[in-house]
Amino acid sequence: MDSLNLIPVVDEGLGNSTYLLDLGEGRALVMDPERDLRQVRAEASRRGLSIAYAVETHLHADFISGVAELAAVEGATVLAPEVGPRGFAHTGLSDGQSVDMGRFTLQALHTPGHSPEHLSYLLLEGGDLAGIFTGGSLMVGTAGRTDLVSPDMTVPLARAQYRSLQRLMDFPDTTPVWPTHGAGSFCSAGGSGDRVTTIGAERATNPLLQVEGEDAFVDALLGTLGTFPEYFLRLGEINKRGPAVLHEQPRLAPLSATAVAALIADGAQVIDARQPADYGAGHVPGSLSIPFRPVFATWLGWLATPDRPVVIVRSPEQDPADIATAAAKVGFDTLAGELDGGYPAWTRAHTGTEEVALLEPGQMIERLQAGETVLDIRQSGEYAAGHVPGAVNIELGYLADNIAAVPAGPVIVMCGHGERAMGGASILAASGRTGIAVFNGGPADWAAATGNNVETGTDLATAK
Repeated sequence: MDSLNLIPVVDEGLGNSTYLLDLGEGRALVMDPERDLRQVRAEASRRGLSIAYAVETHLHADFISGVAELAAVEGATVLAPEVGPRGFAHTGLSDGQSVDMGRFTLQALHTPGHSPEHLSYLLLEGGDLAGIFTGGSLMVGTAGRTDLVSPDMTVPLARAQYRSLQRLMDFPDTTPVWPTHGAGSFCSAGGSGDRVTTIGAERATNPLLQVEGEDAFVDALLGTLGTFPEYFLRLGEINKRGPAVLHEQPRLAPLSATAVAALIADGAQVIDARQPADYGAGHVPGSLSIPFRPVFATWLGWLATPDRPVVIVRSPEQDPADIATAAAKVGFDTLAGELDGGYPAWTRAHTGTEEVALLEPGQMIERLQAGETVLDIRQSGEYAAGHVPGAVNIELGYLADNIAAVPAGPVIVMCGHGERAMGGASILAASGRTGIAVFNGGPADWAAATGNNVETGTDLATAK
C-alpha cells in the first residue's frame, strides 16, 4: 500500500532487518528490534512517534533482543509467541490471535520451522492485508535454518518449515513479505541480497519452493546449511530470561597499560579492534584480532569467551561507544574497558613488538614457491567455491579447537580480504605457533597475480 509508512532499519553485519511502522496518532510498532536501538529511536523521533509496541517473531539466537529495553524505557507493550514463562512482562500470542492497533490489526500466524514457537504476523489495514512479517520463516530466496535448537530437532523443524511455507503460499501473489533475516545472517539458509519480497516472487523463484514434496524440501534446505556461531546456542535463553536493561549506551572505561597487564595475568582477553595492517605491525601479545567493521559483533560472539573479562584495543578514529554497543548486541554487556592511549601506550610500558607479516601477491607467490602452507579460514562453502591450490581449510570459528590440524612449518593464513585471516593468525600466535603470515587479499587476487585458476571442491577441507 502506498500509504504504508514502514521503515526498515537494517544491520548489515548481523543481516537483520528491524521494521518501524507508523501506526498513526503518534504511535509506532517495532518488529524484531535488536539491542542497539539508536537508529530505531532516531527514526521514530524524526517522525514524532513514540514506540507503543515491540514485537518478536521468535526467540532470537543471533543477537540480544531489544524488546525488553523498549518495554522498560519506552513503556512499549511486548508482543511475542507463547513460549513458556519469560522473565519480563509481555503478551503471548498464538495462532490466529489478533491485536487491534487502531488503523492496523496485527494477526499471529504460527509458522514453526526456524524455531518451534515462530510466528509470522499478518498486517491488516482497514481489514485488508497489507503484508506479512515473516521473521525467520520465509525469506528472500530461501528460508530460516532449522538446526539452531538441537540436532534431534533439525529434521522435524525442517518438515515444519515446509508446512509453514506452504501455508504462506496460500496468500495472494501481490502480498508484500517482510523477513527479519537476510544476507549476512547466519540464521538464513543462503538467499539473496534483497531484503523484502512478495509471495508471488518467492513462489516463482525461491529454490526451496521449486522442489517437489516435503522430503525433497528437507533435503534441499539441509543441504544449504553451513556452520553457525556457537554463541547462538546461549543467546536464545538470555532473550527468554530477559537481558539486562542498559538504559544508556554502553561505554569503555579507560585502563592503563599496567592495569591491562594485571587483568591479562588474571585471565582477561584482549580484543584488538584495529585494522589488520595495524595489528600486524604490532600488538599486545596473546591478543585476538577482530577488526571493527559491520560483522564485528558476530566474530566477537564467536571467538571471544563470554565468562572472561574483555579489554579492547582500538585506533583513535574508532568510536569506543560503537564498539561497546556492538559487543552488547551479542551479550558482552560489561567489558572491562579499553587500553587508554591504544597500542602506543602498551609499547611505552613494555619492550618488544609482536608482529605478523602482511603479504602482497608477489610475496605470497615467493613463499609458496618456497614450500609454505596456505591455511584458508573461510567458511567451507566459500572454500569449495574457489581457493588457492593446496590450501588447507579450517574455518575461523573452529581454529582454536583444531590447532593440531594445522600443518607444521610456516603458514600463510588467508580469507577473502585479510580481516578474518588476521584473526586466524592471532589465534595461531596465541597458541605458540611461529612463522605466521597473512595474505592481504583473497583467492581472486592470487589468481590475478599468477594467471592461474583457483581450485574448487573440498578435498583439503580439514575442520569445521
